[in-house]
Amino acid sequence: MLEIRRLRLLHELAHYGTIAATAEALRLTGPAVSQQLAALEREAGAPLLEKRGRGLVLTAAGRLLVSHADVILGEVAAAESALAALAANGSGTVRIAAFSSAARGLVAPMWTSISDVALRLVEHEPETALPALMHREVDIAIVHSYTLLPRDTPASCEEHDLADDPVLLALPPAVAAECGLAAGEKARLRSFARHPWLVPARHYSCHELIQRACGAAGFVPDVVAEATDFSVLTALVAGGAGVALVPRLALPAATAPVSLHPLSKPVSRKVYALTRTGVSRRPDVRAVLDALREQGKTR
Repeated sequence: MLEIRRLRLLHELAHYGTIAATAEALRLTGPAVSQQLAALEREAGAPLLEKRGRGLVLTAAGRLLVSHADVILGEVAAAESALAALAANGSGTVRIAAFSSAARGLVAPMWTSISDVALRLVEHEPETALPALMHREVDIAIVHSYTLLPRDTPASCEEHDLADDPVLLALPPAVAAECGLAAGEKARLRSFARHPWLVPARHYSCHELIQRACGAAGFVPDVVAEATDFSVLTALVAGGAGVALVPRLALPAATAPVSLHPLSKPVSRKVYALTRTGVSRRPDVRAVLDALREQGKTR
């Protein structure tokens, strides 16, 4: 008989690609993962992995088992979720990881709108929210992907769309006036190739997005400032330090006096939630996702 936790190991190996990465993700040792996979092969009665170069790849039997594991693990997660909800009389605690602008613009407004659900929030950029979700540290990870910078969704996760967030060009009002741009008028990115640029810090995907958007427009931005917070960037724009690309959801509540413009060649980021397969069937998680979708409609 196949053991569920060994199926989960094979499933994670198919995602992470190596024994070492799988062990790190699941907080196990490499030898422990290898031993459990060897036991699963004995249970299956067929080789599931084969060496290719220095790595391992799934055999036909391994790929078949992983495809069934998607369904099996999803059903197990759903059963666990249903039991947890029953034990809590239909209520529970939902743990959320969200990047800063989603935490402010989506999570905060719905915090008190759901009865009988206790919320817990930790701020994570998408790059760290996904590992937290996979390690079962959170139940929902709110992440984003840009049209110019897509992000892969693991096979063991479900995706729930929340909002489409356009990226705007933020200009000092004096610069907008010099260029003859009225507030809200579309702007050509190439027209600002010679202006100083204000960008997010290098370790954020938003930084790479700006490099790609400017590259597609035919220039490399002259970066004069980097910051970890878009409110700092908009304040610098207002102070005349340069120009910036800012997702609409990331604009601070009290927007500094800047001139905002959609791009003539639109760039947007999709804001969405990820849950492990089956977890969204929990009544409390489903209630939170519904509330997040409602907030997304207002953005």
